[in-house]
Amino acid sequence: MNSSGRAKDVWKRAKTYRNDTAKFLSDMVKIKSYSGQEEEICMHIASLCKDLDFDEVRIDGLGSVLARIGGGSKILAIDAHIDTVEVGDLSQWERSPFSGDIENGLVYGRGSSDQKGGAAAMLSAGRILRNLNYEGEWTIWFSFTVMEEDCDGMCWKYLIEEENLVPDFILSTEPTSCRLTRGHRGRMEIELNLRGVSAHGSAPERGDSAAYKAARAALAMEELNRELRPDREGFLGKGTIVVSQVDVRGPSQCAVPDVARLYMDRRLTWGENADLAIAQVREKVGRALGVDSVDCLMPDYVKTGWKGTRYSQELYFPTWKTDEMHPLVQAGIRTYRGLFAKAPVVNKWTFSTNLVSVSGRHGIPGIGFGPGDEKEAHASNEVNRIEDLVVCSAFYSNLVYELAGVEAGR
Repeated sequence: MNSSGRAKDVWKRAKTYRNDTAKFLSDMVKIKSYSGQEEEICMHIASLCKDLDFDEVRIDGLGSVLARIGGGSKILAIDAHIDTVEVGDLSQWERSPFSGDIENGLVYGRGSSDQKGGAAAMLSAGRILRNLNYEGEWTIWFSFTVMEEDCDGMCWKYLIEEENLVPDFILSTEPTSCRLTRGHRGRMEIELNLRGVSAHGSAPERGDSAAYKAARAALAMEELNRELRPDREGFLGKGTIVVSQVDVRGPSQCAVPDVARLYMDRRLTWGENADLAIAQVREKVGRALGVDSVDCLMPDYVKTGWKGTRYSQELYFPTWKTDEMHPLVQAGIRTYRGLFAKAPVVNKWTFSTNLVSVSGRHGIPGIGFGPGDEKEAHASNEVNRIEDLVVCSAFYSNLVYELAGVEAGR
């Protein structure tokens, strides 16, 4: 079958499975799966993959579900995280966050876009490839990963460094509104600790307030944010820094506070890294406070997953991008054009994904293509479009064929 005929066949099958794909998503939304508490949904997805006759289904040591189609010498990973953030203020939801309702061409509920929609489309893509008896040069690992919302990319750090699953290429199914993405800013978390001298509140001149130091430091970060500049290419945009938490303490409510802690979210554009970002904070705060040294550090994240495995990493998530002329990006463009007879929009994500690890930390070429909109992520009344699920299940299936003959490499 030629490329055009195959794309038509894939698209026909994706539309045939439309209702099943929507139900896959609906059923997953009904299963609460906060980070570190994903056991039920992992068992559910593993059972579905077995029912759909994937070639191999297993669960890694951290708790992610891995389902394989094909046995070629090159590896393509297609990834969705299946944990979600919590629901927040229930009064802001118009229906139950875990309803999984299917109405008006939409699937409703927490995780429908971020990011179980991608997982549902992956299940149908695997089904399509299995029914087409795919036996090409690629092994496709569908990864349904855990703990992303708490520490994006740590699940893939575990897969690559502990399980030795090292793909040649990766596709993230985070929401892109069915656009092709090829990069996003990195990020890191920064902790700043300040000390003052306590004194009785009736005589503040006897002390040295950590609160006022914290205020000056916060204003210095506001200034630093204004000074940060976009990347040279103008693709990823400017880096940012924001003070996300301030904690000031003293011996009592009637005392000059002697301890302050500022926590910061730093987004990193191309060319920025952790060393640069920490140096900028130290320089700015040091100047604002008139001191030579500042206690500024990058914290570690440590958590035990649902399988009982304790794992950690520093809270640094490197920037990544894949050149538009890279064979993987070009295969994505061909895939979309073959299915829909037009070129895709090629863009970037605003938020962060598991590709901070696979592509940012480990240098493996990646792209993104997913159902739903970024704005739905972490929002009340989250929804996803069923049509997006169909488009994405076809895209993932057809991409595998468009990668035929593409050399794996960075």
